[in-house]
Amino acid sequence: MNEPDYRIERDSMGERKLPNDVYYGIQTLRAIENFPISGLKPLPTYIDAFILIKKATATANGELGCIPQEIAEAIATAADEILKGRFRDHFVVDIYQAGAGTSHHMNVNEVLANRALELLGEQKGNYPRVSPNDHVNYGQSTNDTVPTAIRIGALLALSHSLYPGVNSAIAALNEKSIAFQGIVKSGRTHLQDAVPVRLGEVFRAWARILSDHLRRIKQASEDLCVLGLGGSATGTGLNTHPQYRFRVAELLGQYIEHPLSIAPHLMAAMQSMSPFVGISGALRNLAQDLVKISHDLRLMDSGPTTGLKEIQLPPVQPGSSIMPGKYNPVMAEMISMVCFQVMGYDSAIALAAQAGQLELNVMMPLIAYDLINGIEILGNGVLVLSEKCLKGITVRRDRCSSYAEGSLALVTALNPHIGYLNAAAVAKESLETGKPIRQIVLEKELISEEELAKVLDLEQMSQLR
Repeated sequence: MNEPDYRIERDSMGERKLPNDVYYGIQTLRAIENFPISGLKPLPTYIDAFILIKKATATANGELGCIPQEIAEAIATAADEILKGRFRDHFVVDIYQAGAGTSHHMNVNEVLANRALELLGEQKGNYPRVSPNDHVNYGQSTNDTVPTAIRIGALLALSHSLYPGVNSAIAALNEKSIAFQGIVKSGRTHLQDAVPVRLGEVFRAWARILSDHLRRIKQASEDLCVLGLGGSATGTGLNTHPQYRFRVAELLGQYIEHPLSIAPHLMAAMQSMSPFVGISGALRNLAQDLVKISHDLRLMDSGPTTGLKEIQLPPVQPGSSIMPGKYNPVMAEMISMVCFQVMGYDSAIALAAQAGQLELNVMMPLIAYDLINGIEILGNGVLVLSEKCLKGITVRRDRCSSYAEGSLALVTALNPHIGYLNAAAVAKESLETGKPIRQIVLEKELISEEELAKVLDLEQMSQLR
């Protein structure tokens, strides 16, 4: 570039030259140079959360006379532009960065300040007119804005990704539970024969499991709605207007359409990462059961000729580069991998949450990325599982019936009628000779044929009591 295509910016460490077409400033440039770590940039949802906070703080500070109204309006307009998709490629700091997230925070402040300057007819970098620190960041600190952004980002991710995904899966499972209610299959415990169950109840149980997890996640998310914003550097509220924190919480609540409140003790809210640990733990709990369900789906679909093949998962792509005609349960495999990542994130969040010292937890950038990304990939994964797998599951009635009729566990129903030891002997003989249980019982005259028909009625046996 030619010399006029650059601008000079200054900070407390000196001067640097920046291309005129970038909206970030000198502190962001230093962060780019300092942290070439992963190539991972801030998540779009995390950017949205930060920009919403900056819009609310500028509006509140303008109303309260803390910054000029003209500048407050320019910052808010710049924020709206970013929320609509502009300037997104100027948020460039690696997620592994300066402790607490100061680098990303200043990236946000600088982009907003430079765009506000343009809106006011000024040149980028003219910070005496609109300052990233004195105007965009008035009354704020990285130490109270970052934990607030994590809260807002997590709430947005839950609303936009996780809740729709899980609700879709619950609806799909409930629909299949109705469709499959009349189908009896062999139950299995320890991967061995167990008493018969209704296939519909298997799906209904899964739907209930997911519903219970959704309830727990929503309960855990309530702690995200209590903000420490306004505590500024250490929780004392230094350099803030007395009404600032309450007005900002009101505005943010309006923006995300969710009621928010200010923590009764700002220092406590800024130091403790427990709300993030709580929601992460609830996500891990959901992920663990999703892995179990995905494994069950794969087992029940195993085959097609040498496995269980009680159900058919929808084939969505060829399954092998060498074996023609092979289809794999790829959606169930995908959700397991997503869940393993979410569980890994939970472990990292737990470690980061306990690593704070004194008035600040410096590990918040890691918590921010892992929590929000975990929510989003889990929500997206469950939605895809629902749309491309759960909704299209069909049943192999012949397999279900054959396994149910041939299960050695049918003798369990005979216990009250012929005793446990007699029932065990019948099962052993059936296994050794291949004779059906019904035949052995009648040959031994352990029970009448009429009573045996009632006792071994699979429809009644599999009915929930």
